[in-house]
Formats: sequence, structure tokens, C-alpha cells
Amino acid sequence: MDAATEVADEVDVLVVGAGPTGLMLGAELALGGVRVQILERRTAAQRDSRALTLHPRSIELMDQRGLVERFLARGRAVPEWHFAGLDTRLDFSALDTRHGYTLFLAQARTEQLLTERARELDVPVRRGYEVVGLRQDAGGDGDRGDGRVGRPAAGGVEVDVRGPGGGLRTVRARYVVGCDGGRSAVRRAAGIAFPGTDETLTGVLGDFAVVDPAALDRARAAGVLVAPLEADGPADGPADGPADGPASGPAEGRTGGLTRLVLIHPRRMRTPSAEPLTPEEFRSSLVDLCGTDCGVAQPRWLSRFGNATRLAARYRAGRVLLAGDAAHIHFPAAGQGLNTGLQDAMNLGWKLAAEINGWAPPGLLDSYHAERHPVGQAVTENTEVQTLLMELTLLPPYQRPAAALRTLLTELLGIEEVNRRLAGRISALDTAYPPTAADADPPVGRRMPDIGLTVPGSAAIRAYELLPPGRFVLLDLAGDEQLRHTVTPGWGPRVTALTVTRHDHHTDLDGVREILIRPDGHIAWATRAPSLPDRRTERHRALTDWAGTPAQG
Repeated sequence: MDAATEVADEVDVLVVGAGPTGLMLGAELALGGVRVQILERRTAAQRDSRALTLHPRSIELMDQRGLVERFLARGRAVPEWHFAGLDTRLDFSALDTRHGYTLFLAQARTEQLLTERARELDVPVRRGYEVVGLRQDAGGDGDRGDGRVGRPAAGGVEVDVRGPGGGLRTVRARYVVGCDGGRSAVRRAAGIAFPGTDETLTGVLGDFAVVDPAALDRARAAGVLVAPLEADGPADGPADGPADGPASGPAEGRTGGLTRLVLIHPRRMRTPSAEPLTPEEFRSSLVDLCGTDCGVAQPRWLSRFGNATRLAARYRAGRVLLAGDAAHIHFPAAGQGLNTGLQDAMNLGWKLAAEINGWAPPGLLDSYHAERHPVGQAVTENTEVQTLLMELTLLPPYQRPAAALRTLLTELLGIEEVNRRLAGRISALDTAYPPTAADADPPVGRRMPDIGLTVPGSAAIRAYELLPPGRFVLLDLAGDEQLRHTVTPGWGPRVTALTVTRHDHHTDLDGVREILIRPDGHIAWATRAPSLPDRRTERHRALTDWAGTPAQG
């Protein structure tokens, strides 16, 4: 086998799955100095695109790593989004972000850009390797048991892998992360329960090279979702899963590229998702719903997808962790699946790197489950609500009250505060992690606003421009000239400390004198203490709580 494609027998972290979540996590781990390897069962990159969107919080994450321009150059911004297809749209442009839009970008393109990122960070992605089993060392959970901070105790996971030629080999890793989808082999091998509900409803999607542009408005009026795909985007590929949220922006007839149509047929919505979808069935469904087959021809991908909804009972079992669809599956309502997976990866990457590098404070890695499991639960619940709102309109006994309910909800979304609240939830901009201290300042746990800053010896910058190295950022807004001298000796490799001379006003930060920003862009600590000695005491405690015990000497 070519050395460039050979699998390493021993790594710090083995990531299983080279979809967006796995690629993002691999890059984050490499940024933290971890020896990481990604294994993927498929022999080639996916060319069909189940997901089509990046929501505002995911775009912010790309901004925080200096990648956003790559994505913006390939996508199309859509300022409005939808909830359950209601007529009144969610206004992302009104949210407190520089990226108040969803980015219409095929998953295949997202994976390509993240693969480039992984390559830049020397993350090996090995294709054609399937995990068939794993074993954890007894007691090898990194717990020293003596209260001391340092490199975790020896231990790890042995992973049995079947290669492209069918041969078996064993890879040893200190940690394994399953990013291998809803049928996760890692989750099953680790014995992690996946409770939830089986599918009761299915929809269909088709990507077509030819459509009749004049018929698309009729399709939209009948509830068919229409979305254009870029000309050099998805092509033939296995129908292996659902679209993760069809775009709701305008689409024109395609002379190049593809057009995606997504629908739920009332008489076929109980068809099992495993049953193959034929072009004839798709055309027949279009005729039934809107009186025309919309001229669809030359299908490139057809898929049936269901509303099975499950959430892993735990995101961590010893040295095995889960992220993305391996941890949560749901109906592709409002395009949240891929985005939630990227945000899982951003939360986990720096914490796992800290554990591997031996400076993680107690409980840091466990906070991954504590912070992200409630997010997964919220997403599965709101997608179930959206699915119900769509399904009831297709059931004759409920059509009239369901239509009235949708009308009422559409009117409520016209209320600015209601719209903003739901938009914040779907965009993930309102994701706030519970503070660890009872007396934490109100911004703690929320995402850091991307305010403009001026620091000595530097031109004006944005807060997010400080985050690409993947380190903590400590901002002193009150002018402690000794800030670096008090931070650098012990936490220098983990924390960037800056005294800010000027900054943009932001209501949430009124009166805040110091802020500690986590590597994932959330606020770890903030203080309004007027006394400099008090702030230094609080600062030392916060840095120890989050960035570990300071290095000696």
C-alpha cells in the first residue's frame, strides 16, 4: 500500500467518519497539537449533497478559524429561513451577528472545503476503512485518581478496522470519536444507547439536470421545496440519506447544474425510507400535487428520507465520544443537522486536545456531554414539532384545524420578538452553555459578540480575528498594563492576553472589565469588579478553572 494512504497503527485520537463533523473535528484536534487520523468507510468523497445550508452560527465558527471567505466565495447568502415551511419567514438579518443569513452551499462543497482545511493541518484522511469493533482498556479513562494535574494516565482504545482489501488490522488510540452517522458502528460497539422513535413519515427528494422553469412556481405553491445546486456540485452518488434541510430561497430553471425538488406525498408518506425511489414515482407524485411533472429529467440522485428521531443517551463512554449524526438524528427540518454536527465538533475539539496534552482541568471533557446533549435534545424536539405541523396538513381528519394552526403560527411569527426568538434558536446563535459558577456574570456561556477592538501596536481588529489559533483569548477592557506579565508565565501557550484601548459598544458587555473567551468562541468568564487586585484574583481563578493549572518555571 502507498505510504501516503497507509493507516497509522497508533494515534492520539481516531476520528471515524469523514463527513463535515469528522473533518471539522480532525482539523480542530490538529490545531490543538494532537496526532489525529480520520477513517472513512467510503472509498471516495460524497458527491451527492444531503445538506444544503450553513446557518449563522456555523458561519461564525468558520469566521473564528479564518475560513469564512472560502465558504462565502462558493455559497449564496439567503437572509430569510423557514420554520416548518410557514409563510412568514425567520429573519436572520435581524440577529446580532455579522452573518445574518444562511449560506446556501451544497454539502459536497462544504466537505471539499473542510478536506482542504484538514490537509493544510496535515490531518490524514484514510478512505475505504470500516470499523468493525473496539475495546477500551479497563480503567483507562485518564483519571489519575490522585488529584494531580498532568498528562492523563495510560490507557486507550483498540479499534478493529477492515481495510479496502478486506483484511483486518488493529489501530490503537487514546480516544475514539464516532462521527460515522446515524448507523454509527462506534456508538454500537461502545454500547451507547440510542433511544427515540422509529420513522412514521417519509419524504422524497430528487436532483434533476433538467426541469421546466415555468412550472416551478406551481410546484412551490403546492408545497414542493425547490432549490438550485451549483453546476459543478453534486453528481451521481449513492442514495444514502436525506437532504438536511432544503433551501427556501428563490430558484430559477436550470440550464446548468441541478435543481432539487423535495416533497411529501400524502398517499406515499408511510412508504419505508429503505424502499428505492424511482423516477416514475417522483414524476407521478409531482403530477398528483401540482398537476405537472415540472419537466423533470436526467435525475442525478433520488432519495427517500424519514423522520426517525433519536438522541444518544450519552455523548461520552470512557474514551469513546460521539458527535454529529452518530449522536442525534431527526427529520431534516430547517436544515439543522449538519450545522449541529459542526458545532459539536467545535465544542469537543479543544477540550479533547486539552485532555490529550495534559492540562485539562477536572471535568472539562465531561462538559462536552453536559453542554451539547441539551442542544441535541432541543434540536430533536423542534424538528419533531416542525414535522408534526407538516404532517397534520396531509391527514384529512386534521387538515382544517392544522391549517388554522399554521395560520395562527404564521401570524405570531410576524411579531418581531417571536420571530427573533425562533430565528435565534434555529440559527443556533442563542446557544448558551450553563455557567459553572452560581455568581457568573450574565454573558458567561453565551457566544462572544464579534465586536471591533483596538489594542496597542495594532490596527483595529474584530474579536473573531483573535480566535484562529484555537487558544483562549483574555481581553482586558479596563487597562491593566500588567495583564500579559500576570498571564504569560503560566498560561502563555494556552491563552492570548490583550489589553484593549477601545472597543465597540455592546449592551451585553456594558460594565464588563475583563472577558475570557473560550477557543470555541463562547464566554468562559467575565468580571465587572472595579478593583484591580480583585480582578487579578478572579482572573487567576478563572484561568485555572478553564485553562488548567499554570505551568511552573
